[in-house]
Amino acid sequence: MKLTVNEKTVQVEASPDTPLLWVLRDSLDLRGAKFGCGVGSCGACTVLVDGRPVRSCITPVSAVANAKITTIEGLSAEGAHPVQKAWQQEDVPQCGYCQSGQIMAAVALLSRTPNPTDEQIDTAMQGNLCRCGTYARIRSAIHRAAGQTALRD
Repeated sequence: MKLTVNEKTVQVEASPDTPLLWVLRDSLDLRGAKFGCGVGSCGACTVLVDGRPVRSCITPVSAVANAKITTIEGLSAEGAHPVQKAWQQEDVPQCGYCQSGQIMAAVALLSRTPNPTDEQIDTAMQGNLCRCGTYARIRSAIHRAAGQTALRD
């Protein structure tokens, strides 16, 4: 099956019902998206599919065969994406486990709402859990990245 991942066309051998997360991690060696809960509730596995945040642990690879998939690795190899920079400037991560999913959800939000309110941020980030409780810093980082012209989906 052919996939477009991080702007590259790749060929993968996988059963159509294999979760996208396992194709990314095991077949393509893209380890940024994490396995958290396995039921799409925590957000650690969030990637972008055609610019929308998707839980890759519950998305069959066959459902994204004709879509543009972006992982945390596809934002910027150097960590230079405005949201990644804002995350660093606001010192968001503690353990870091949820952060790739958090960042991908934030990128999706800012792509459709360039200058979100606190309420819009809270709503968009609602399904991304952080065991360390860095929600206030996550919101600050999203505000910091808001309106920057280099945002990409």
